[in-house]
Amino acid sequence: MPTFISWNIDSINAAVEHKSARGEMTWATLQHLAELAPDVLAIQETKLRPTGLTKKQAAALDELFPDYHRYLNFSTARTGYSGTMMLSKTEPIAVTMPEIGAPGEMDQEGRIITLEFENAFVSTVYTPNSGRELARLEDRQAWDNAYTQYVQQLSTEKPVIFSGDFNVAHQEIDLKNPKTNRRSAGFTDEERADFTELLGAGFVDTFRTLEPETTGVYTWWSQIAKQSKINNAGWRIDYYLISEQLRENLESFEVIDTGARQDHAPIQLTLSDFNL
Repeated sequence: MPTFISWNIDSINAAVEHKSARGEMTWATLQHLAELAPDVLAIQETKLRPTGLTKKQAAALDELFPDYHRYLNFSTARTGYSGTMMLSKTEPIAVTMPEIGAPGEMDQEGRIITLEFENAFVSTVYTPNSGRELARLEDRQAWDNAYTQYVQQLSTEKPVIFSGDFNVAHQEIDLKNPKTNRRSAGFTDEERADFTELLGAGFVDTFRTLEPETTGVYTWWSQIAKQSKINNAGWRIDYYLISEQLRENLESFEVIDTGARQDHAPIQLTLSDFNL
């Protein structure tokens, strides 16, 4: 019964250094994930430099996650920006960090890692944000289209288990204040339609499959709004998606509690009667 955890950490360095109250909460969350010992841990927004982990960062991760295989994809377009990391107990058959033909510098921002195992691909993604005043919405839509084609191609070979910060709340039920956010990045009609197309390409939103009508379950709370976590004024923008043929293996999905820490919360998926 493999378990998978995915989390937008918003800077590995901030977690390892934990010099602020927020950094301490981030570090505590990472320690908790290590205790949960998932089969695969996916991290987005590492914000590492193209030179990779520092000695201190590598040592901290080695101590927390001994015996894990570690893979990193860095942004070469902008230093200290974006980036992804995956940790796996089992060594994969192959590791790819694909370019999907996205516009601008998106393919150079370290946004995707895919691990191939005997029975599935396990992938993570950090989807580009449409930006202030939706300045990158057109490019974001081009990304969405290219990414859907990418995972759809993977699924022709074997099932896909993929997670990450998709930067979209799919339905009105997926955020606290849909009416006031209709043209906000992450809740435009265009982004929501693109996510519908992604699901329509043969994939399952694991949480919404298990909890089709549940309200008030979110994965992100704004840091700018000081009361967002207290008021649970959040968004569900982090997902585990799986190929349709794995639907019967879907055991559980959980948003992991991060206490007072705002921003993203980790999400955990468990599959039954399935081996990687």
